[in-house]
Amino acid sequence: MEPGTDAGLRRVLIVLCTTEIISWGILYYAFPVLLPTIGERIGWSHAAITAGFSASQIVAGLVGVPVGRLLDRHGPRAIMTTGSIVAVPAVVMMATARSLAWFTVAWLLIGVAMAGVFYAPAFAALTRWYGARRVSALTALTLVAGLASTVFAPLTAVLNTHLDWRGTYLVLAGVLAGTTIPLHLLGLRLAWPEIEHEAKHHPSVVARSRPFTVLTIAMSLAAFSVYAVVVNLVPLLTERGMSTSAAAVALGLGGVGQVLGRLGYTRLTARTSVRTRTALVLLVSAVVTTLLGLLPGPALLLIAGSVLAGVARRIFTLVQATAVTDRWGAVHSGRLSGLLAVPVMLTAAIAPWAGSAMAGWLGGYPAVFVVLGVIGVLAAALSTASVPRR
Repeated sequence: MEPGTDAGLRRVLIVLCTTEIISWGILYYAFPVLLPTIGERIGWSHAAITAGFSASQIVAGLVGVPVGRLLDRHGPRAIMTTGSIVAVPAVVMMATARSLAWFTVAWLLIGVAMAGVFYAPAFAALTRWYGARRVSALTALTLVAGLASTVFAPLTAVLNTHLDWRGTYLVLAGVLAGTTIPLHLLGLRLAWPEIEHEAKHHPSVVARSRPFTVLTIAMSLAAFSVYAVVVNLVPLLTERGMSTSAAAVALGLGGVGQVLGRLGYTRLTARTSVRTRTALVLLVSAVVTTLLGLLPGPALLLIAGSVLAGVARRIFTLVQATAVTDRWGAVHSGRLSGLLAVPVMLTAAIAPWAGSAMAGWLGGYPAVFVVLGVIGVLAAALSTASVPRR
């Protein structure tokens, strides 16, 4: 394996940017596009179909804990290559499923693959390789990987117009096999840096500490609020009088906001402490969410709110990615990030369903967004107690 030269660092960053776009695009963003077709062709309810998808997120969070431990010891090459190898037959299994049970099992296997190829291992890898320069690398990764929906949502839609949903997924499985497996196997050969372990930062000690517990609760509440907004934004905007197509455009413009959010994060880290930065990001996200629930219009103002929600959402992703290393360093970042990811992914998985359910209980989506905003404010307040004393 080659040493950590600038050329080697650039290579692994390019590889991870490429594989994250493809992995997220196929394993995550293709599903919302194909969901209506799957329900129409097979006759299963959307709730039953979505349950398998949500279950994959839960599995990914649970498997992420041992994956993080292995990552700390051995680096990302074997883990991410294995994740890509598992993903290919899992997608084929899902595409050829003739029963709901088999379809669900396939999604559970996809969840295992997600744990090995999604952001968590990529973030941990760049954190260790780039060291003090990690923020710029993580920002670049999320900036590029954020294009996954931009690339694969329309690509999936085009494939679906010429093939049925099964054929579309089979083609996408071929794309996974032909790109992510060789890229992870051949492109992540950079030597894995050894870091001296510090007893006071042993993962078991950190995981039981008050700051880590508070951080976990705060990030989980924030994730619930943020990801419930993503899925329930279109229903909110249609309740406000916008057409479905206009609401979909507003949701898409949130992607522009995500790019803006990434570009401003490096400057934010240079000017703020981790306590201030975390609380500020969560609070801004909460305020935007609340305003979306309170403002009846006009449409341009609601669209602007959607863009701001995209900004807050992407900066939240970066805050989550650097939460462990900003507080406890890179020694056990893989394992600790895996522990943090479990409840965060669990809440993110149930958030879409919970938002829809709350709309029924509260009489509409505006009230849901106000509640989500309150939850975000609570998360921001808790986050101020998540920084360990030096």
